[in-house]
Amino acid sequence: MTTDQIILFCLFGGVFGMLLWGRFRYDLVAFSALMLGVVLGVVPVDNAFAGFGHPATIIVALVLVVSAGLVRSGAVFLITRTLVDSTRALGSHIAIIGTIGAVLSAFMNNVAALALLMPVDVQTARKAGRSPAKSLMPLSFATILGGMATLIGTPPNIIIASIREEALGEPFKMFDFAPVGGLTAIAGLAFVALIGWRLIPEREDAGKKVSELGQYIAELTIPAESKLIGQRLSELDKTAEESDVAVIGLIRKGERMYGASRNRALREGDALVIEARPDALDEFRSALSLNFSDEKREEQLKAAGAGLEVIEVVVPDHARIAGKTAQAVGLAWRQGAILMGISREGRRIRTQIRKTIVRPGDILLILAPKDRGADVTDWLGCLPLADRGLVVTANSKIWMAIGMFVGAVAAASVGLIYLPIALGLVVIAYVLTKIVPISELYTHIEWPVVVLLGSMIPLGAALDSSGGTALIANALVSLTAGFPAWAVLTVLMLVTMTLSDVLNNTATTIVAAPVGIQMAQSMGVSADPFLMAVAVAASSAFLTPIGHKNNTLILGPGGYSFGDYWRMGLPLEILVVAVSIPSILVFWPL
Repeated sequence: MTTDQIILFCLFGGVFGMLLWGRFRYDLVAFSALMLGVVLGVVPVDNAFAGFGHPATIIVALVLVVSAGLVRSGAVFLITRTLVDSTRALGSHIAIIGTIGAVLSAFMNNVAALALLMPVDVQTARKAGRSPAKSLMPLSFATILGGMATLIGTPPNIIIASIREEALGEPFKMFDFAPVGGLTAIAGLAFVALIGWRLIPEREDAGKKVSELGQYIAELTIPAESKLIGQRLSELDKTAEESDVAVIGLIRKGERMYGASRNRALREGDALVIEARPDALDEFRSALSLNFSDEKREEQLKAAGAGLEVIEVVVPDHARIAGKTAQAVGLAWRQGAILMGISREGRRIRTQIRKTIVRPGDILLILAPKDRGADVTDWLGCLPLADRGLVVTANSKIWMAIGMFVGAVAAASVGLIYLPIALGLVVIAYVLTKIVPISELYTHIEWPVVVLLGSMIPLGAALDSSGGTALIANALVSLTAGFPAWAVLTVLMLVTMTLSDVLNNTATTIVAAPVGIQMAQSMGVSADPFLMAVAVAASSAFLTPIGHKNNTLILGPGGYSFGDYWRMGLPLEILVVAVSIPSILVFWPL
């Protein structure tokens, strides 16, 4: 073993030890290890920051922006309403969304599949009043498992097919991976849905934060040519329940309608009186294509074209609006803003929102032109609440956003365009069409995750170039001499899994596949079962957030620590080996 190899093994050991300890943040630990590797001479200076331009790092950043665009366009609400029910038990929810993710991952890049479903899962967790940590990791693992079933489901399968063509003259076909990969994915999904999620540590603070969002009394207006015209108010109950809002009244021509209003046919210009959280209010509006206000004010608000933002403010005694109505102070025509809702210590409001006298202590939900929130707050004399990341769904752009995303993923899946380029084009299109405001472009990126990946990739490359991975491969061949076939395959899978948890799965496959072929030749048997073992094992990176891009993507949104992954990942990897080894020996006999 050379000096460089010793130093790199020590660095990796130190990094994982520190990350499992959890005393220091993961991005600081990884970046410190990278700098130490450069100082010690095991990482070339020219390659020190190559990881920050690596496709894996770029994909993670772009996917987070694309996910934000899918949320803002209303695509996530659409999927949530049609496929996911927040009232389901957590295990059932994980089984359903995990199955959807696995099927999608079999025919599209598993990173893209997670990008589509991750905001859906987070939104469902918010509606259910629980932390997304309980379901995001199972969803990530499900999308990884689904990719094992087809040639295009995951990069290791594509690499394995090309290596087989070079070594044996013919590549694997599209569904050659399905018997082993499919069975493994089914077993893994069953474990994740029934047992795995129970092993994830509780995140009580996140669930509490979700459940404590304030309720507002608000109004939403039925626009011209709405599909709701002619329907009865009571017919909206199902959509209201799905969006977690309460429809408590109807206003027609400025007058609140009582009594039998629930049985009245809706008309153009009617205002629905809603009680809801801000995020639920926006989901309900998006689902039924309602307006924030009457059409005149709606047009005035959107005239600037720079987008909209939602702000929450508290009314102090000295505020301009205290003791007055939003209409009286001219909020709409003076500031181009709309009073969407009022939260008043749980008390219901009996008049139109814009004609309601605002009291000191009220919390107001205001819709304002983009980047004008601070000016409107100052003009009203109110105090801003902490930013909760409230957004306005541009539901008129749902199919535009979905079409761009699906088109890019389809083009990347069939090899017309490189995935990072496809995602980059989607981000540009989202910005140009104002699905994602340019002022928010970088706020959706989890920068600590980017630093983690950018730091670890050069260290992994240094381990490979120094001969560290080859050293492991040679030792593996010597160790398994004379072993029975099932034991050799098991050792190969365990070592490949371990490497995949440290390196990215592409690098692991490139190293492990030739080793598998060499082991088969030394035993005088077919190489196909060994290649299948490498394919499954290289995709089974469940112990760390850096082994697979999907695990890295959920690190920030799920609020996970580095040591959370192995709790569910370790038994899942054991299950993968237990299921795949017999499957390989049945479907790909020696």
